[in-house]
Amino acid sequence: MTARELQERNADDERELLGRRLRAARQAKGLTIRDVAPEIGVSVGTWSAIENGLARISEDRLTGAARLFDTDPADLRGAPLPDESDRRWRDFPPLQLPAPITGALNAFVELGYHGATIREIANRAELSVAGVYHHWPTKQHLLVALLDLTMDDLRERCRAARAEGDGPVERLERLVECLALFHTHRRELGFIGASEMRSLDEPHRTRIATARRDVQQMVEDEVVEGCRRGAMLTPLPREAARAVVTLCTALPQWWSPAGELTPDAVARQYIEFARDIVRVPR
Repeated sequence: MTARELQERNADDERELLGRRLRAARQAKGLTIRDVAPEIGVSVGTWSAIENGLARISEDRLTGAARLFDTDPADLRGAPLPDESDRRWRDFPPLQLPAPITGALNAFVELGYHGATIREIANRAELSVAGVYHHWPTKQHLLVALLDLTMDDLRERCRAARAEGDGPVERLERLVECLALFHTHRRELGFIGASEMRSLDEPHRTRIATARRDVQQMVEDEVVEGCRRGAMLTPLPREAARAVVTLCTALPQWWSPAGELTPDAVARQYIEFARDIVRVPR
């Protein structure tokens, strides 16, 4: 990678991180994109692009956003997201979501996106329909919020898990453990992530699909490197990596906390499955 390419990549990473902080601050205030955009002086589409790391935000508008969110611009640029600095990737505390998001999650899991109505979501959230619409203009906004939450959390955990490994085999094992733990502890989010991508409108579908590919790429890179080093013997490293990830993302379809296997037990089993798929020598 050239110096210029590295500089551009770092700038992209900084934009993405700032966008995530802005989204977290907005959601913490209970505001929608439609609430924020006119206050900052941009279109809804532009603010969405800023939150997704696809567009820059000027210093004046960042200051305005910080004022709107009751925070400091320096905190948005440099302070960690809640629990980001000390969160362990194996820890899964109870989800603390706004009532409409919890209602949407429960309704989408049971009824599917197209089967769930705003009235059904409001009932599960113990709110009026007007109460849901006040902050979430459409059902699509609720789905996007859920999938953004899912992929932001999963990618951060996978990056932390991968960083703990020493060598491609150990890094692959950490990634598989992370994926298995996420798709059991957060099985409802994982289920929505696997089943409702088709329900997303653009540009959200492309953006969230890119985030999913980022996770797939982490696993693929380790399998390719493991094969290059002779630590894995599969003749089809990319296909094997895809099989490993698919194995983990399918967990919400059958795993239940009422069953015999704990998330930790599932993770241990799936590490062994992954080792067999990529043919780690015994």
